[in-house]
Amino acid sequence: MKREAIFEFYRRLAEANPAPETELCYGNIYQLLVAVVLSAQATDAGVNKATRALFEVVRDPQAMIDLGEAALKQHVRTIGLYNTKAKNVIALSQLLMQRHSGTVPSDRDSLQALPGVGRKTANVVLNVALGAETFPVDTHVFRVCNRTGLAKGKTPAAVEAILERQTPAPFRVQAHHWLILQGRYTCKARTPECWRCVVTDLCAFRPKSAAPRQAVGTPVIGE
Repeated sequence: MKREAIFEFYRRLAEANPAPETELCYGNIYQLLVAVVLSAQATDAGVNKATRALFEVVRDPQAMIDLGEAALKQHVRTIGLYNTKAKNVIALSQLLMQRHSGTVPSDRDSLQALPGVGRKTANVVLNVALGAETFPVDTHVFRVCNRTGLAKGKTPAAVEAILERQTPAPFRVQAHHWLILQGRYTCKARTPECWRCVVTDLCAFRPKSAAPRQAVGTPVIGE
């Protein structure tokens, strides 16, 4: 996608949603970190449901350690891979206390040194909590970037590098949110909803999907 088209792509997404935000619920940066770790291969809605009661009693690493792994598992048992995730959350909480005085670090390398925290998770925390110009690439972002031609790459790292290099300045902080929401609600995995997409004419995907036909006998709104 050429530079002018990339700018227009983001401009339209920004016009449609001027203030995009993460759909994960959290009260502070530590809770955000925990929520993002739990969200791997899970929906934000599912994570929010599991953490609603958890975050009422756990607001910092020490409180999580005091809660303990067994009790944490009971809170998050509805989330996929909850056993491994609970173990990682306890371990990262211990490391935060030991190495960072209970404070979530603000650099990518230190974040990635925590159990269960990969590059994508670190980038999400830096972007959402600190407003850093990072470009986390999950399955939604990877699909949107390759399908539309915005940033075609064979790996998430390759897509991230292209986004980092080509995303125009006015859109860099919020680009991740627009792309993930586009993939989650419009540019869906099985059948992209091209008929209601604001960037469909800029997108390389072919053939475009058409709006579903109205069932016979269904009343038309306004008649």
